[in-house]
Amino acid sequence: MTDLALRRSSRRRAHFLPRRGSAILLVSGGVALLALLPVLALVEIAAQGSGDLWPHLIENVLPEAVRQTLMLLVGVGMATVLIAVPCAWLVSTCDFPGRRMLDWALLLPLAVPSYIVAYSYLDVLHPLGPVQSAIRFMLGISSPRGLRLPDLRSTGGCIFVLSVVLYPYVYLSARASFLVQSAAALDVARTLGAGPLRTFVRIAMPLARPAIVAGVTLALLETLGDIGASEFLGMRTLTVSIYTTWVNRSNLPGAAQIALVMLALVLLLIVAERSARRSRRFVATGSAKPQAPTRLNGLAAMGAVLLCTLPVLLGFGVPLAHLLNATIQRVEFSGFSMDVLREARNSAVLALAGTALALLLGLIVSVAQRLDRSRLGTAFARIASLGYAVPGTVLAIGLLTPFAAFDNFLDSLARQFAGVSTGLLISGSGGALVIAYAIRFLTIPVGGVEAGYAKLSPHLDMAARSLGSTRTGVVRTVHLPLLRPALATAALIVFVDGMKELPATLLLRPLGVETLATHIYAEAARSTYEDGALAALLIVIVGLLPVILLARISRASAR
Repeated sequence: MTDLALRRSSRRRAHFLPRRGSAILLVSGGVALLALLPVLALVEIAAQGSGDLWPHLIENVLPEAVRQTLMLLVGVGMATVLIAVPCAWLVSTCDFPGRRMLDWALLLPLAVPSYIVAYSYLDVLHPLGPVQSAIRFMLGISSPRGLRLPDLRSTGGCIFVLSVVLYPYVYLSARASFLVQSAAALDVARTLGAGPLRTFVRIAMPLARPAIVAGVTLALLETLGDIGASEFLGMRTLTVSIYTTWVNRSNLPGAAQIALVMLALVLLLIVAERSARRSRRFVATGSAKPQAPTRLNGLAAMGAVLLCTLPVLLGFGVPLAHLLNATIQRVEFSGFSMDVLREARNSAVLALAGTALALLLGLIVSVAQRLDRSRLGTAFARIASLGYAVPGTVLAIGLLTPFAAFDNFLDSLARQFAGVSTGLLISGSGGALVIAYAIRFLTIPVGGVEAGYAKLSPHLDMAARSLGSTRTGVVRTVHLPLLRPALATAALIVFVDGMKELPATLLLRPLGVETLATHIYAEAARSTYEDGALAALLIVIVGLLPVILLARISRASAR
């Protein structure tokens, strides 16, 4: 072979060989594969068949579960928009007493998990509870049978509870959009005779529609994955059906088949959201200067204060007041239980481990995308971020079989070569739950690090390389110190989400291990809500810090 032919052959081989520094890209591909593992395992489990149960599920379970799930999605979607969008418009474009405080207070319901709000309202709105008792007292009715409010255990009650908890997703995105809208388009509408209401409906809403759709999609994904509030308020959703099929009927393939139906609904939501945002693009021309707040006085100011305060009271104030009262009464009656401290420790350890793993994996994916700058690195980052769209119940079912298979394989190797048994090394130690947390919330560190990288000029990398630093050295000495705020914020959010996570914790926790979330669930299942008040209060307190931080970050980003 001639020298020319050898050079050509070498160039062809080099085209297919990994580029220098692509090792981290291969690891990023492994992270993406880990994120896809639950879905792939779910398909394999469902393909095993559920015997005679599947015809029963199709005939008796799935139609009602799909119907109730769709009703819940439609109701929550409409309610969150009706609550969040007017509040976002008022705090963004108007000036009234208390606006600065309400600006961040409207995010406080994010600190309270939906199942805690449901349990609180079941007590507050009970026929013998404070609300109905006060109404009967004012009306002079002595018997509880003389006046009964509609039962909270209904579709309407579940829509109410989930809406007052999840509206901040819509509020956050809508407010960010309203804050950056140009004043030019709104001023033109006013000069043409449009009043405030018409300007809001015809100009501001269309401009904010993509952001509103994104917020609604997040709220609907949370609704789809909810199990605590839905189950205890009498809803037979797809998530509840998955849990009962697995736990009560002990049929994992049947639960996996329902989970695939639910996953198809998740994909439809994502596709619908992308389609809606793609087909609705609005550009405001003119000055980029944001509009000056309009001063409200008199009845208009009172109405704005009332409208923005009511969601905060319903989603945060009422549950918090009930938890404080129930906690004080329980501690006075039976003292402080040390079990709560042990459960808090378990919750914190699992959440910290999940946070550390999520940060590590998210950093690997984002660094690979930064260093490689190829479509493959971007694709791995997008795949790794899909875990947030997978509900906790679906994730748990998808991880159970591969982890059990790995434990059995490792145990057989240990028995064969070392004569010892490793047992359930991952499934029995909480490792499965930690990995589930990392996959579920991986999108948070990936998004946070990507946002941090967007502020770092590529010239920094070039300057460091010109001074003799390696690619690893650039990441260690340049990237990581500058990414520290983004990593800290992502860690805080992942930790709190891990503390609150209920579906995956219920299904993957080791035997005999209780967390704050599972303790609350168990007390609610026994209808002894007050016994779980202290655990619920601890979760709410832990969740307050990241919510306040999120409010400050979102306002600064919008500015």
